Amino acid sequence: MNRALKEHLRKRKTEVETWLERIVPNTDQVPDTLLKSVKYSLFARGKRIRPVLALEAAEIACENHLVAMPVACGIEMIHTYSLIHDDLPAMDDDDLRRGKPTNHKVFGEAMAILAGDALLTLAFEVMSKMENYPPSVKPSSILNAVNLVAEAAGWCGMVGGQVVDIEMEGAQPAPEIADEIHLNKTAKMIQVSLKAGAVVADAPEEMVEILGQYGLLLGLTFQVVDDILGAVGDQESLGKPVGKDIQRGKVTYPSVWGVEGSRRKAQDLTEKAMTVIEPLGEKAERLRLLATMLLERVS
Repeated sequence: MNRALKEHLRKRKTEVETWLERIVPNTDQVPDTLLKSVKYSLFARGKRIRPVLALEAAEIACENHLVAMPVACGIEMIHTYSLIHDDLPAMDDDDLRRGKPTNHKVFGEAMAILAGDALLTLAFEVMSKMENYPPSVKPSSILNAVNLVAEAAGWCGMVGGQVVDIEMEGAQPAPEIADEIHLNKTAKMIQVSLKAGAVVADAPEEMVEILGQYGLLLGLTFQVVDDILGAVGDQESLGKPVGKDIQRGKVTYPSVWGVEGSRRKAQDLTEKAMTVIEPLGEKAERLRLLATMLLERVS
């Protein structure tokens, strides 16, 4: 990985986690078990890719990444809630997440459900609160960004993708099913990280559209890479079991195209993403490096 990029990502991740710690403080207004359950998953060594993308988009748009920090943190909370619920016995029934026992294994199923609920609602509280943003950010931009996030996370986005993922277990793998699942379940939340970050930074509509197109391609690449590693990766480095999707009959990219075919798909998606952001010039250099870094995980 590019050393400068690695240091930049580390710095941005630290900034995000500092904000998250302020947003989720120790307080006697919240039941202690609920607070522990929320923090257990929210601070469990996540890569923070989605919030970092939101901050990158804001910096490209206005050279001040901090204007997007509330949106970035809100998106990370939504992502964390989705992982907690995804791991439940009624969903993917996973025992490990990021090398640790999943939330419901530690706190029980009921508390895991409630921790996810708490994170989802807190996310919208944080993103919609005007005082969390610098005075320069327009209320209309905040409203538009929050609306975009709601659409991407809801029944026409992530939740809808999860439904199809569950319903298609054991089905004959097909390209259109794989794309429908992962476009909604994964790619739209990565896409909206960039779009929402740009919108609160008052980016021109054309820039928001370019970042959105790039985000969708990056999101699909992210899922292809994740599916490949889930099939042939190393459990210790991944922090979760390998091969479980195959056992459950999940529709994944390797189940449709095989591992090598999936690598070629990841390469094709990356090349398209690079082409899409060409109009942004040098401002988008870190996005190019991020795409390359992602692809290198399975090269």
